[in-house]
Amino acid sequence: MSDWTQVSYAVDGGVATLTLDRPDRRNAYTAVMARELGEVAAAADADDAVRVLVVTGTGRDFCVGADLQGAGTFDRSAQAAEAGTIDGVARDWGGIGALPFAALRKPVIAAVNGAAVGIGATMILPMDIRIAGESARFGYVFSRRGIVPEAASSWFLPRVVGISQAMEWVATGRVFDAAEALRGRLVSRVVPDAELLDTAYALAHEIADNTSGVSVAASRQLLWSMLSAPSPWDAHRAESRVLVELGSGADAAEGVASFLEKRPAVFRAPLDGVGEGWPAPPADLA
Repeated sequence: MSDWTQVSYAVDGGVATLTLDRPDRRNAYTAVMARELGEVAAAADADDAVRVLVVTGTGRDFCVGADLQGAGTFDRSAQAAEAGTIDGVARDWGGIGALPFAALRKPVIAAVNGAAVGIGATMILPMDIRIAGESARFGYVFSRRGIVPEAASSWFLPRVVGISQAMEWVATGRVFDAAEALRGRLVSRVVPDAELLDTAYALAHEIADNTSGVSVAASRQLLWSMLSAPSPWDAHRAESRVLVELGSGADAAEGVASFLEKRPAVFRAPLDGVGEGWPAPPADLA
């Protein structure tokens, strides 16, 4: 779409890049940005040319949080008509923008530059891999603004970093650096700022150039879905079903043939049907 105004989007060599694009406001989050994030995520999911999505921010920061517009910034009482409702109350704008990443069938890499605070720190949680530049700073600052975490982060954050670390960051609301984010397992690596995007793209191409899109999509859904599974038997049941479906497919045959013939694999299976039968957003939130 050419009318996105607060994000930009490009595709090159199987890798799509979504850039938060309000540098004059340090990529502060708005209702417009929330909607555009959902639209871009849907476009990336539907495009067979896209294998991996990289998300970053333009300028010196990833996202400094909500665009604060006075004391009523977080007053949701009059926003139901614009945001839609859930259980009779206005939906959280953070969830509207972040949850589409959870619904993607393709892996998402966050390349975090500069400040990622508030929604800037929560929107990256449904993403699969988070890489930080050395100057990155994170903050779950909600308790210092008189509100609570959003963007479904009360579900994601404890699963990503553990409940103790999650509560420390949320209860204090303090801003912390990339080194602490790495120790707390919020990010998988920290690299020099100048190498951030190159590192993210190298990882994206490692996926896009060498793996089956169907395999990666199904694996992503397996891993995220099993975070809340009651037992390993649920994983065994799901994996058995997917292995039956994929094991007889063209990509599985190509994967074996390429290995035996000592040549690069050429995977072509479409994503049609991947995700059927998996947990999906409720119809009123899809």
